[in-house]
Amino acid sequence: MKKIFRRARILALEVCYQLDIQNLMCLKNADQVFEDMQVNDSSVLSRAKKIVTGVITNLSLIDELIKKHSKNWDISRMVYIDRNILRIAVYEMLFMPDVPDIVAINEAIEISKIYSSSESGKFINGLLDSIRKEIVSQQK
Repeated sequence: MKKIFRRARILALEVCYQLDIQNLMCLKNADQVFEDMQVNDSSVLSRAKKIVTGVITNLSLIDELIKKHSKNWDISRMVYIDRNILRIAVYEMLFMPDVPDIVAINEAIEISKIYSSSESGKFINGLLDSIRKEIVSQQK
């Protein structure tokens, strides 16, 4: 199950990245990107589609949280890959109760180690931990 979730996050990242870099973050375009990828594992595809749909549907809220907690960093100036890793993790923390916050954060860090720079993990960890604290305080 853990491998399916990791592969789904990576697939969701690939789709979000493609949409973001082309400035086409909408569900219709996401469906087309998924179609073009021809993913064989239905479990991975289903989970990835859920994540991408959730990120796109809640993009304003997610981006506002990221903006609020990214001191001295404008979200539009963030590296595309980091911005979308953050979006996926924030979506999971807000809307996927089956994913513990710490798992969403750790997965974001691990994926950043594969797909981004060596400094990204620290940046992503600090930002997501700050967002997590706000989410937890609002749930009390």
